Amino acid sequence: MATIHDLSWWYRFLTGGLLGAGLLGWPAGIFLAMLWSAVQIVNVIWLTRHYTAFPAQVRIGYLEMLIAGLWGPLQWIYWMLLAGITVRLPFGYCLLGRILSLAPWNRWQPFSFPFVRRTFLSPQAPVPPCGEVFRRMSLERVQG
Repeated sequence: MATIHDLSWWYRFLTGGLLGAGLLGWPAGIFLAMLWSAVQIVNVIWLTRHYTAFPAQVRIGYLEMLIAGLWGPLQWIYWMLLAGITVRLPFGYCLLGRILSLAPWNRWQPFSFPFVRRTFLSPQAPVPPCGEVFRRMSLERVQG
Protein backbone atom coordinates (compact mmCIF):
# COMPACT_ATOMS: atom_id res chain seq x y z
CA MET A 1 0.00 0.00 0.00
CA ALA A 2 1.27 3.48 -0.84
CA THR A 3 2.29 5.57 2.16
CA ILE A 4 3.27 9.18 2.66
CA HIS A 5 6.80 8.13 1.68
CA ASP A 6 5.64 7.30 -1.86
CA LEU A 7 5.34 9.79 -4.69
CA SER A 8 2.06 8.19 -5.78
CA TRP A 9 0.53 8.92 -2.35
CA TRP A 10 1.44 12.60 -2.66
CA TYR A 11 0.09 12.71 -6.20
CA ARG A 12 -3.25 11.42 -4.95
CA PHE A 13 -3.22 13.62 -1.85
CA LEU A 14 -2.77 16.76 -3.92
CA THR A 15 -5.37 15.61 -6.47
CA GLY A 16 -7.89 14.99 -3.69
CA GLY A 17 -7.12 18.34 -2.09
CA LEU A 18 -7.61 20.21 -5.34
CA LEU A 19 -10.80 18.33 -6.14
CA GLY A 20 -12.13 18.86 -2.63
CA ALA A 21 -11.35 22.57 -2.80
CA GLY A 22 -13.17 22.73 -6.13
CA LEU A 23 -16.23 21.05 -4.66
CA LEU A 24 -16.20 23.36 -1.66
CA GLY A 25 -16.45 26.48 -3.79
CA TRP A 26 -13.08 27.15 -5.43
CA PRO A 27 -13.86 26.44 -9.12
CA ALA A 28 -10.20 26.55 -10.12
CA GLY A 29 -9.61 23.50 -7.90
CA ILE A 30 -11.34 21.17 -10.32
CA PHE A 31 -9.40 22.51 -13.29
CA LEU A 32 -6.14 22.29 -11.35
CA ALA A 33 -7.02 18.69 -10.41
CA MET A 34 -7.40 18.00 -14.14
CA LEU A 35 -4.07 19.64 -14.90
CA TRP A 36 -2.37 17.77 -12.06
CA SER A 37 -3.87 14.49 -13.31
CA ALA A 38 -2.44 15.21 -16.77
CA VAL A 39 0.99 15.77 -15.19
CA GLN A 40 0.68 12.41 -13.44
CA ILE A 41 -0.21 10.70 -16.71
CA VAL A 42 2.85 12.16 -18.43
CA ASN A 43 5.05 11.13 -15.49
CA VAL A 44 3.71 7.57 -15.41
CA ILE A 45 4.03 7.15 -19.17
CA TRP A 46 7.59 8.45 -18.97
CA LEU A 47 8.40 5.96 -16.18
CA THR A 48 6.68 2.95 -17.73
CA ARG A 49 7.50 3.84 -21.33
CA HIS A 50 3.98 3.01 -22.52
CA TYR A 51 0.55 4.58 -22.29
CA THR A 52 -1.13 1.18 -21.93
CA ALA A 53 0.66 0.43 -18.65
CA PHE A 54 -1.87 -0.23 -15.91
CA PRO A 55 -0.89 2.79 -13.74
CA ALA A 56 -1.30 5.02 -16.81
CA GLN A 57 -4.71 3.51 -17.57
CA VAL A 58 -5.92 4.30 -14.04
CA ARG A 59 -4.77 7.89 -14.25
CA ILE A 60 -6.18 8.35 -17.76
CA GLY A 61 -9.52 6.98 -16.56
CA TYR A 62 -9.48 9.37 -13.60
CA LEU A 63 -8.80 12.34 -15.87
CA GLU A 64 -11.55 11.22 -18.25
CA MET A 65 -14.03 11.17 -15.38
CA LEU A 66 -12.88 14.62 -14.23
CA ILE A 67 -13.52 15.91 -17.75
CA ALA A 68 -16.90 14.14 -17.95
CA GLY A 69 -17.95 15.94 -14.76
CA LEU A 70 -17.73 19.27 -16.59
CA TRP A 71 -21.07 18.40 -18.17
CA GLY A 72 -23.78 19.52 -15.73
CA PRO A 73 -25.73 16.25 -15.37
CA LEU A 74 -22.49 14.37 -14.55
CA GLN A 75 -21.13 16.67 -11.84
CA TRP A 76 -21.98 14.00 -9.25
CA ILE A 77 -18.92 12.14 -10.60
CA TYR A 78 -16.71 14.62 -8.74
CA TRP A 79 -18.14 13.49 -5.42
CA MET A 80 -17.62 9.86 -6.40
CA LEU A 81 -13.99 10.61 -7.36
CA LEU A 82 -13.40 12.45 -4.10
CA ALA A 83 -14.86 9.56 -2.11
CA GLY A 84 -12.67 7.13 -4.05
CA ILE A 85 -9.47 9.06 -3.46
CA THR A 86 -10.40 9.53 0.20
CA VAL A 87 -10.62 5.74 0.59
CA ARG A 88 -7.52 5.18 -1.56
CA LEU A 89 -5.21 7.30 0.58
CA PRO A 90 -5.51 5.54 3.97
CA PHE A 91 -6.61 2.05 2.88
CA GLY A 92 -5.07 1.55 -0.56
CA TYR A 93 -8.32 0.29 -2.09
CA CYS A 94 -8.45 1.51 -5.69
CA LEU A 95 -11.96 0.90 -7.05
CA LEU A 96 -11.08 2.38 -10.44
CA GLY A 97 -8.05 0.09 -10.68
CA ARG A 98 -10.14 -2.95 -9.82
CA ILE A 99 -12.76 -2.00 -12.40
CA LEU A 100 -10.08 -1.50 -15.05
CA SER A 101 -8.52 -4.86 -14.18
CA LEU A 102 -11.75 -6.47 -15.46
CA ALA A 103 -11.34 -4.95 -18.93
CA PRO A 104 -10.64 -7.57 -21.61
CA TRP A 105 -7.18 -6.18 -22.39
CA ASN A 106 -6.14 -6.35 -18.70
CA ARG A 107 -7.15 -9.90 -17.84
CA TRP A 108 -6.40 -13.38 -19.06
CA GLN A 109 -8.99 -15.23 -16.98
CA PRO A 110 -12.52 -15.83 -18.24
CA PHE A 111 -15.10 -13.37 -16.98
CA SER A 112 -17.20 -15.01 -14.26
CA PHE A 113 -19.04 -14.08 -11.09
CA PRO A 114 -16.39 -15.66 -8.80
CA PHE A 115 -13.69 -13.73 -10.68
CA VAL A 116 -15.58 -10.43 -10.29
CA ARG A 117 -16.27 -11.15 -6.61
CA ARG A 118 -12.60 -11.93 -5.99
CA THR A 119 -11.57 -8.77 -7.83
CA PHE A 120 -13.68 -6.47 -5.67
CA LEU A 121 -13.57 -8.26 -2.31
CA SER A 122 -9.98 -9.47 -2.05
CA PRO A 123 -7.71 -7.61 0.36
CA GLN A 124 -5.42 -4.98 -1.06
CA ALA A 125 -2.01 -6.24 -2.12
CA PRO A 126 1.00 -4.85 -0.21
CA VAL A 127 1.96 -2.86 -3.30
CA PRO A 128 -1.02 -2.14 -5.54
CA PRO A 129 -0.53 -2.16 -9.31
CA CYS A 130 -1.30 1.56 -9.38
CA GLY A 131 1.67 2.28 -7.12
CA GLU A 132 4.17 -0.32 -8.33
CA VAL A 133 5.89 2.00 -10.78
CA PHE A 134 6.55 4.58 -8.06
CA ARG A 135 7.73 1.95 -5.58
CA ARG A 136 10.31 0.72 -8.09
CA MET A 137 11.37 4.27 -8.81
CA SER A 138 11.85 4.96 -5.07
CA LEU A 139 13.89 1.77 -4.65
CA GLU A 140 16.10 2.63 -7.61
CA ARG A 141 16.87 6.04 -6.13
CA VAL A 142 17.74 4.54 -2.72
CA GLN A 143 19.95 1.82 -4.25
CA GLY A 144 21.51 3.92 -6.98
